[in-house]
Amino acid sequence: MKLTIDHEADALYLSLSEAAAATSQEVAPGIVVDFDAAGHAVGIEMLHLSRCAPDADIQRLLFERIPLAG
Repeated sequence: MKLTIDHEADALYLSLSEAAAATSQEVAPGIVVDFDAAGHAVGIEMLHLSRCAPDADIQRLLFERIPLAG
């Protein structure tokens, strides 16, 4: 998994797989999900990042793991 922020394009891309995208679908305004040929999600793009998340601190990322139940 890889997160890429493109300041010039004002976009964020979360790569979920190394598989090539075959199709894309805008699931909400400015949110695009890429799918491989088998229909599996391989990436998520957020367009207009500065407008969608104006208070986001893109210099600081916080990763949290939720423990498995059980």
